[in-house]
Amino acid sequence: MRSEDNGTKAVTAGRTVSMVDVARLAGVSQQTVSRVANNMPNVSEKTRRRVQEAMDQLGFRVSYAGRSLRDGRYHSVGFCVNDITEFGNLSMLDGITAAARDRGYAVTLMEISKDQNFSLEEATRAMSALPVDGVIFGMSRLAPDFEEFTPLAGLPSVIVSMYAHPRCTTVDSDQYRCALTLMEHLFSYGHREIRYVAGPEFSVDEVFRQAGWRDALQERGLAVVEPTRGDWSANSGYEAACQMLEHDHDFTAVFAANDQMANGVICALRDHGLRVPEDVSVVGVDDSLVDYVPNCQLTTVRFDMSERGRTAFEHAVPEDPVNNQVVAVRIPGKLIERGSVARARA
Repeated sequence: MRSEDNGTKAVTAGRTVSMVDVARLAGVSQQTVSRVANNMPNVSEKTRRRVQEAMDQLGFRVSYAGRSLRDGRYHSVGFCVNDITEFGNLSMLDGITAAARDRGYAVTLMEISKDQNFSLEEATRAMSALPVDGVIFGMSRLAPDFEEFTPLAGLPSVIVSMYAHPRCTTVDSDQYRCALTLMEHLFSYGHREIRYVAGPEFSVDEVFRQAGWRDALQERGLAVVEPTRGDWSANSGYEAACQMLEHDHDFTAVFAANDQMANGVICALRDHGLRVPEDVSVVGVDDSLVDYVPNCQLTTVRFDMSERGRTAFEHAVPEDPVNNQVVAVRIPGKLIERGSVARARA
C-alpha cells in the first residue's frame, strides 16, 4: 500500500477496496480521496460528494488504524465493569456514550466478572490491547490491587469509586454525603431510632452509605443498632424488615441502602399492620423506582448518573492530556422528598 493511502482500505464482498479504486471511479487523485476520507479541508463540496458516492458504491471504509497513525488517537474510550446490568452502571454508560458522541468517540465495553473483584492491572492490560485512548473502570467492588495500581503510561485511567487513589483520578456520586443528607432529613422530623438495611458487603457504595448512617447517629450520641443485610433486591429488603420486626419494635424510621430494598421494607411493614409513614418512615437511595412503581411515594436521593459518566469520560480522554491532573471528583446527590417520611411517633 502506498504511503499516501494513510493505511486506509476496506474489505467488501470478499475483496479489498483501496483508495486507488475510489480515485479511479471518482476521477480524482488518491490524495483527494485521502482528504475526503479523513475529513480534511481544501476539497470542493462537489468533489467531496463525488468521492463519497464512489466510496459508498465500492463499500469503502476508513481504517481507524491508519487514521490513528496520523493523529495519534483511536477515538474510542474503554469502559470496564463487573456487571453492566447494575442500575448505576447502565445509567453511567448513558452518560459516557453521550459524552463520547459529542466528541466523536466510540465506547469499547468489557465486562470482567459478575461474581468477583477484578484486578485493575489485568483489566488495564486487557484494555491496552484494544484500540482505546483511555479507560474507565466501574469499580462496584474494591479491586484487590487498588492501592498498588499504577496506570499505564500513555493510557489515562479513571476509577469510578469513592476511594481516592494517589496515582489515578477517581470519580463517583457522593455516597457518604447522600447518607448524611437522608439522616438530617429524618432528624428534622424528630426521628432518633433509625435502623439501616445494608447492601451486600462487597459493595463500595454500601460501605460509604453505611458509614454516613453510623456517623450521623454517633455524632448525636444516638444508639447504633447493627443493621440487617440485603442484596439490593426488593425481596431481600422485605426479609430484612421481617427480621427486624421479630425483636425490635422501637424504631420509627428505616434507611434502606437502595430503593429496591426500601420498597421491600415498605411491603413488609404493611404486611405486619404498620403504616408508612404514620408508624414508620422509610427512605432509600438512587431514585430508581419511579418508572416501575405507580404513584411512587418513596423519599430518596437522586444521583445524576449521566453527569458521573460524562465526568469520567472527560478525565479518561482529556482534551489536554499534558495538563491532566489526578483528582478525586465527588458529585453530590439531590434529596427527593415524597410521602414516605412523617413526624416520629411519640
